[in-house]
Amino acid sequence: MTYGTFRPRDEGCEFPLPEVVEADFAAIAAHGMNAVRTYVVPPRWVLDSAAAHGLRVMVGLPWEQHVTFLDDRARARAIEDRVRDMVRTCAGHPAILCYTVGNEIPASIVRWHGRRPVERFLERLYVATKEEDPGGLVTYVNFPTTEYLELPFLDLATFNVYLEDRQPLEAYLARLQNLAGDSPLVMAEIGLDSRRHGLDEQARVLRWQVETAADAGCAGAFVFGWTDEWHRGGHDIEDWDFGLTTRDRRPKPALASVSAAFARMPPAPGADWPRMSVVVCTYNGEATVRDCLDGLLKLDYPDYEVIVVDDGSTDGTAAIAAAYPYRVISTENRGLSAARNTGLTAATGDVVAYTDDDARPDPDWLTLLALTFRTTDHAGVGGPNLPPAGDGAIADCVANAPGGPVHVLLSDREAEHIPGCNMAFRRECLEAVGGFDPRFRTAGDDVDLCWRLQERGWTLGFNPAAVVWHHRRNSLRMYWRQQRGYGRAEALLERKWPERYNAPGHLAWSGRLYGRGVNLPPPRRWRVYYGTWGSSPFQQLYRPADGTLASLPLMPEWYLGIAALAAVSLLGVTWPPLFLALPVLAACLAPLLTQAVRGAARARFPTAPRSRWETLRLRALVAGLYLAQPVARLDGRVRHGLTPWRARGGRSPTLPRRRSLEVWSEHGEPPDAWVRRVEDALRSAGAAFHRGGDFDRWDLHVGGGLLGAARLRIAVEEHGGGRQLTRYLAWPRCSGTAVVLCVALAGLAAVTAAGGAVVATGVLAVLLTAVALRLAVECGRATAVAVAAVRVPATTPKGTGGDAGDAAPGGLGR
Repeated sequence: MTYGTFRPRDEGCEFPLPEVVEADFAAIAAHGMNAVRTYVVPPRWVLDSAAAHGLRVMVGLPWEQHVTFLDDRARARAIEDRVRDMVRTCAGHPAILCYTVGNEIPASIVRWHGRRPVERFLERLYVATKEEDPGGLVTYVNFPTTEYLELPFLDLATFNVYLEDRQPLEAYLARLQNLAGDSPLVMAEIGLDSRRHGLDEQARVLRWQVETAADAGCAGAFVFGWTDEWHRGGHDIEDWDFGLTTRDRRPKPALASVSAAFARMPPAPGADWPRMSVVVCTYNGEATVRDCLDGLLKLDYPDYEVIVVDDGSTDGTAAIAAAYPYRVISTENRGLSAARNTGLTAATGDVVAYTDDDARPDPDWLTLLALTFRTTDHAGVGGPNLPPAGDGAIADCVANAPGGPVHVLLSDREAEHIPGCNMAFRRECLEAVGGFDPRFRTAGDDVDLCWRLQERGWTLGFNPAAVVWHHRRNSLRMYWRQQRGYGRAEALLERKWPERYNAPGHLAWSGRLYGRGVNLPPPRRWRVYYGTWGSSPFQQLYRPADGTLASLPLMPEWYLGIAALAAVSLLGVTWPPLFLALPVLAACLAPLLTQAVRGAARARFPTAPRSRWETLRLRALVAGLYLAQPVARLDGRVRHGLTPWRARGGRSPTLPRRRSLEVWSEHGEPPDAWVRRVEDALRSAGAAFHRGGDFDRWDLHVGGGLLGAARLRIAVEEHGGGRQLTRYLAWPRCSGTAVVLCVALAGLAAVTAAGGAVVATGVLAVLLTAVALRLAVECGRATAVAVAAVRVPATTPKGTGGDAGDAAPGGLGR
């Protein structure tokens, strides 16, 4: 409940008389509320009264945020000094919930200063507050007009949101949850004016606002406000009535409505909710499985079972699991996917939820997953996995490094991928796609399953409050092995889904990745939608999708280019002008170092470092992990065949030239059906391909490798009576990379030959020859794969013309 602001009394106190405050707090607590928000710093006696009634206080630290406060350095320093003084007056009091270092800085003021300076100033106030009260939590109360402010240093995210329709509020809370990331989200103000909308409407709307906040997984919501009595800017506000009581403290219908809504926060599952089966697959997980199983005992859900699948552990895992009231299934070691399928076979629930043996679910985990299933038709639902405190310095650094399990969202509530440590699926959907693919023994099974479900036309949902606490690797060796394993999983995925990977072997997600350690976008790749003159009520931060050049340094294969440039630089020993490659090498290293420094600067540690030196040491380790992770991932990829020079399609190369083929059919089909038929053949052959766009004269692009490819164009002739002649034209195509490499190597070879550098010229000539031959092989292989795919459909011969040696079965070819 928000409390105040009130007209100052004669002695300057901005709270009512003690007996009034006492009665108000008693009534607030009696109606089931456990916290109050003040907009000014309460004296100690107010905090004492709150503590006596079991209430926590969100303490407002007011300052002149309605003016251009950063234009005057003296004013900015004075604000910081006053914030310190205000915090000092109540530091350490047990009733403190948190401090707010600002409330709704006007959008025009933020636009005037720019978002970065305002963000830095709020961080400055955050640090000042923490120095005065190290144990206190700190937040800034934002609102939709400046939602684009990025404040990851705050302990919790708080927003004032006034939306009078339920669906827009549901959608906006989902957005705010994703903006909040790992931080708890609290609604700092929700409310409705009974003067304009009526008492009954206020009661109805406030109830569903509180319920919506609960269903969205918010950590809490403050209703604005306790009483219609409101004072601002030296005047009593008489033209609105947002209170749950009148100015003389008579309760309105909204008070009982809000009290009833808070009583069901979080949502309570009913008898008609689905039965849930929780499957935990473990292999030698004795170090963490006990924490996982303890967490499952505390799940607040009425109808669930737990199935532990011990996948051939050789340590004490089986004995630990046997001590719990769960069903334990022991098998030989067959891999993660097989273990998950075993759990699926044994499950009796309508929904099968999976978590890992190193993850501890939140007590409301199943409730929030089930709530999403009940209100949507998603085939699967997932949630975030957050690193717990207390795992050690290395685990804290790994939690901030790239390569961790992250979710990929297509929208605020629909996912493209949900990680295996926190995922749940409708049983019938899992069975329809055949469960998990056993070829994925340690990782990649969740990605493959998500893609297969989406291929069926089903969708995946995401609930940002369905949390599991996921332990990160607590040694550098374990982290390195994990990333190598992920590289191997990527190689397996690329073999099964070659069309989802580009020529260098990089997967481009359609959605956005969320989580710590996600590669940061290039600096300044954002724009704020302000509206005309900064007047939009919802002002958002937009980041354009990274282009190819911006994405290249984020790929593990970038290190192969660095190695090649380093080799060219070494040739400078034989011919010094080749040392000119060093600046190019430095330019290639620069984005990697920049990414590492930026990632380290944004790192957050659950256990606060004890000194500035320790902070620097931990951030340096995070930066090192940013640099090392792509190398480990690349090692795993290369060892298992996912390389830029890989060959896909299983065909021997043919002469890279234009080929035309004709296929006769007595039963006509639309052109897109012929395209899909060729696509199916390409997919069966394991070829990488993609369709042409709306402005392209080609229909299919068949990858041969990093350097060469082939393209297909299709035309359909109608011959009456449903008879058709389908013409296919295939031709080789060089990639831009091949052109650049050939031109660069040829130019360098010519220059070194003119300079008399025999060794360098010889090496460059060999490289140029190898690239040219590789280009021919890749173009020839892609052409052969394309031609073979065209020949797959069985057709009826027309019986005229053509080269019989090149004919497709039942058709004609040239």
